[in-house]
Amino acid sequence: MSNSLPTLVFLHGFLESNEIWDDFLRDFPTRYRTLQPNLPGYGPDPQVSSDYSFEAAADYVQTQLKAEGVHQVLLVGHSMGGYVALAFAEKYPAQVAGLCLFHSSALPDLEEDQERRQRNRKFLEEHGVAAFTEEFLKPQFSAAHRESMEHHVEMLQRIGAAVPLETALGSMEAMARRPDRRPVLEKATYPVLFIAGKDDKAVPLEKTHEESLLPDHSTVLWLANVGHVGFLERPTDTRKAIEGFAELVFGKQVPH
Repeated sequence: MSNSLPTLVFLHGFLESNEIWDDFLRDFPTRYRTLQPNLPGYGPDPQVSSDYSFEAAADYVQTQLKAEGVHQVLLVGHSMGGYVALAFAEKYPAQVAGLCLFHSSALPDLEEDQERRQRNRKFLEEHGVAAFTEEFLKPQFSAAHRESMEHHVEMLQRIGAAVPLETALGSMEAMARRPDRRPVLEKATYPVLFIAGKDDKAVPLEKTHEESLLPDHSTVLWLANVGHVGFLERPTDTRKAIEGFAELVFGKQVPH
């Protein structure tokens, strides 16, 4: 595929892998190039990392882009993938053509978030990753269709259970220590898209609303009956939003 095509980079979240994007991107317009890297420590052949920080993950993404001969990209980050996208935008702002925070936030952990992560860390250490995914994943879906989307829950549990304990703990530590990246949004010279689920317990609506006012150019897609996994809960609407955003970002670069 031509390296000259406008490129979107899809970054997965905590206890996920690039597999979460497979169905989502199946019918994505061929006028775009899409990349979906596995972040360090994730994927079918996870390599143990000595640094799970989002800054290191941003450098890893940059290495992947260099290898692919790609410079400017539109970053789409789900949850923790959004934290990596923000770290990338902070380190390599000239390479960012657009940014989509897909159920994600530039804000650091609050005290209650830190306490919850401490409890989660203890659970992981005592019971392992597979048991944690059993507890952690189902509440990410809106109550409106937790039961009807059981097969999606099982898919995420399967992917999550394969993540090494060291990776899970390293990522959790990185999330707890991440800095306030609102300045990245304030300085953004590119458009920013926020996708927010009205039933998302992980990223409350107030956070998204507050952050959406920071960039010079931002758009928010608010979705009712959607929790933290809109790419599964409302794939058609969220994909259309990202396609429309890509057209806005890349404009005349897009070959029709």
